[in-house]
Amino acid sequence: MIPCDVVYYRPGTLMEAYEAYRLLQIEGKKPLYYAGGSEIITMSRAGSIRPSAIVDIKRIPECMLLSANDEGLHIGSACTLNQIKESRLFPLLGSSCGRIADHTNQCRITLGGNLCGTIIYRETSLPLLLSDARVSLFGSQGMRTVPFQSVFHGRMRLKPSEVVVQIHVPGWALKAPFFHVKHTTNEKIDYPLVSAAALWKDGNMRIAFSGLCSYPFRSSKIEAVLNDWSMPVSARVDKAAELLPEEPYSDVEGSGEYRLFVLKNMLHALLEDYTNGKI
Repeated sequence: MIPCDVVYYRPGTLMEAYEAYRLLQIEGKKPLYYAGGSEIITMSRAGSIRPSAIVDIKRIPECMLLSANDEGLHIGSACTLNQIKESRLFPLLGSSCGRIADHTNQCRITLGGNLCGTIIYRETSLPLLLSDARVSLFGSQGMRTVPFQSVFHGRMRLKPSEVVVQIHVPGWALKAPFFHVKHTTNEKIDYPLVSAAALWKDGNMRIAFSGLCSYPFRSSKIEAVLNDWSMPVSARVDKAAELLPEEPYSDVEGSGEYRLFVLKNMLHALLEDYTNGKI
C-alpha cells in the first residue's frame, strides 16, 4: 500500500489515461503513471516520494499486449518481467529480465516501470538499445512511434504527460547470437556492478552496459574497438575501458576502480569465447 492519501484512476483506454493525467496536473496534483508499481510503493513507504495521484494503465489493452508477427515482437509497457522471460520470444531481453530482482518481484515489475523508473540501472534498456527497437508513445498529439534510442538517453526522455505504450523489436534481433552477464557484489539478485548485453548483427558485435556508469549506455566507439580484429584481445579490452562516457560509478556496491576491473575481465572472457566459437 501507498502510505499517504492518493487519488487513484484506472482508465480503460489510452485517451482516458492521458486525459486523467492532464486534468490531475491542472488541479495541481503530481500524477504518476502506474504499471507494476513496485518502485512507487517502495519509495512511498520509504518516504522518498509522496504521489498525490496515480493513473493505473494495467487495464489498457495496448499496454498489456505481448505478441510476435512478421514485423517482430510487440511488448506492452505493462507486461511484467516474468511474462517477457517466460515467453522466450526475445532471449536476450528475457535473460536481462531474469536477473532483475527475485521471481516474486519479476511478476510485479513491468517493462515500462523498469525503463521509466528512478533506479539508475534500467537493465531492460540494454537489449532495446542494441536491437533497433522502436517505442510507441501516447500523448497530446496521439500515438507516435520513434526509435528507442531517440528517446532513451540514460533514462526515458518523454514529452509532458506522455506514456510509454509498447516496445517493438524487429525480427532479426529475436534470433541473433547474444551474450548477457551481470556481475554483483554478493547476491544473484543484487544491483549490478557491471551488467552487459551484446547482440551480433552482420558479424559485428553491439554492446551496452549498466552499473558501470551512472546511467545505462551503448557506445559506438567501444563497439568499433571491440570489433577491430587487427588488435589482440588484451589491447582491445584496455582501449575499450578508456572510452567510457564518464568515470566509472562508485557506490556502496563497489568502487569505480573495482567496476573497471570487473569490466576488463568480463570483456576479455567475452572476446575469448566469441573467438573460440562459444557464442
